[in-house]
Amino acid sequence: MKLFEQKYLYAKQNYLYTMIEWLFAFLIFYLLYKLIFDFILPVSRASSQIRNRMNQMNQQQQNNYNSSQTNTSAQQTKSRPPADEYIDYEEIK
Repeated sequence: MKLFEQKYLYAKQNYLYTMIEWLFAFLIFYLLYKLIFDFILPVSRASSQIRNRMNQMNQQQQNNYNSSQTNTSAQQTKSRPPADEYIDYEEIK
């Protein structure tokens, strides 16, 4: 009888350890799942959206700068008088 009780007790302890191992593994997988899908993926998506918006803003600024440069160069060529109409003034002191 004692031998049967010892084997039963050992099997019961072994079952308990196995159940605790499974629960621990499940907890680890659950925490990893929550970390990946609730933190890492949203941060990654937000950073890529911010990067795209920054690239768009830089492109718009570059386009505005280029268009303003062409406008100012066109105005400068129009505002300069022809060489034969230019009168050189001397400064009087």
